Amino acid sequence: MAIVQNSVRTFLICVTAFAVLAGASGCASGPRQASKSMASMTQAQLDNTAQAIGLSYARNPKDRETALRFAEALRMEGRNEQSLAVMRKTVILHPNDRGVQAAYGKALAANGQFDQALQAIRRSQTPEYPDWKLISAEAAIVDQLGQHDEARRLYKKALTLAPNEASIHSNLGMSHVLSGDLRTAEYYLQKAASLPGADSRVRQNYALVVGLQGRFDEANAIARRELSPADAEANVAYLQSMLKQQNSWSELAAEDTDPNHDANATN
Repeated sequence: MAIVQNSVRTFLICVTAFAVLAGASGCASGPRQASKSMASMTQAQLDNTAQAIGLSYARNPKDRETALRFAEALRMEGRNEQSLAVMRKTVILHPNDRGVQAAYGKALAANGQFDQALQAIRRSQTPEYPDWKLISAEAAIVDQLGQHDEARRLYKKALTLAPNEASIHSNLGMSHVLSGDLRTAEYYLQKAASLPGADSRVRQNYALVVGLQGRFDEANAIARRELSPADAEANVAYLQSMLKQQNSWSELAAEDTDPNHDANATN
């Protein structure tokens, strides 16, 4: 049963690759996720954008904004190691910049270096003027480490600073997805999607949690508001196949724990 639980958890982590941390590269074959800055781009458009920003970065790697945009584009393409290399250089050039430190932390987390990511995020925070974005980013990293209660405490702390911020409600919902509580996750994600600041990424996460509960038609309808019909259908088909695989794992686990299974098989 432990193998099954680990497999299901791996699946949930992949499909909840929320863009706050730009997901692990191992999840790149999962459903297409939208990002606020490059939400409507096709893969070809994203490739062209990354190439154009990369040329600008090559001409002037000291430019803060260009470096941050280049690192983001690389993360969205799944080129996490290269994104981290860009941020390592940028954080050396801008050591006292809170925004750069935060982006560096996200790049570290995208590469699975969670302890270092937490250090970078916490260094960029100032207790006298706390930044809700950094608190939420810290919570997302803690979530990836499996410390869900602590992550949710941090999300709620962020909400005291920005109570109507859709991304925090969405992150909190995705935290419940990681622990398998889909009903509670839907509550937070539905609220996030209804807030004025909700972006395409938030609404796609809402569609995701609806689909994970088997309500595929409803998930498809939500996804079609953000993606092309073909992409929306592809995402739902991906979820259906993964959930079917999850059911197969569960059936195999039941057979392994059934003392009569081997006896029946030999009869």
